[in-house]
Amino acid sequence: MIKLYHGSNVRIDEIDLKRGRRGKDFGQGFYLSADMEQAQLMAERTVDREELGEPTLTVYSFEDGVLRNPMNLKVKLFEGYSIEWAEFIMMNRQNKTPIQAHDYDIVYGPIANDKVGLQISRYQLQYIPMEELIRQLSFIRPTFQYFFGTERAIALLTKIDL
Repeated sequence: MIKLYHGSNVRIDEIDLKRGRRGKDFGQGFYLSADMEQAQLMAERTVDREELGEPTLTVYSFEDGVLRNPMNLKVKLFEGYSIEWAEFIMMNRQNKTPIQAHDYDIVYGPIANDKVGLQISRYQLQYIPMEELIRQLSFIRPTFQYFFGTERAIALLTKIDL
């Protein structure tokens, strides 16, 4: 079991997948991090963006063995930055519809740098090659995120009251 943190501007009592923003790295869903500092940063960014609330962390336990032995779930793992990862990020960030661009229950992989719009446009206009896009999207110290995109996946999270 590992602890996962969700950073927000409000306390999360119940996970509502419909509240997730569209066009994010792995699609519309519920995002968590095993890195408490990263989750705190996301909470602060959410407060700044929404101009509402206080930075708030919600903590969950999760049996991460599910990632390697998913049983009846569809899981996608990105162990690091790659062409496949960059293409997956672009596909999801460009999807602003309510229909998910993929059918994974859980996705695990690196967080893309938040300023990807310019880099993606430059790649699409063929100003930079894929390798340069990956370099520009990458953090110096990779930070990984967990995406839970279905009710079946959410059911694997157990809220921990602090």
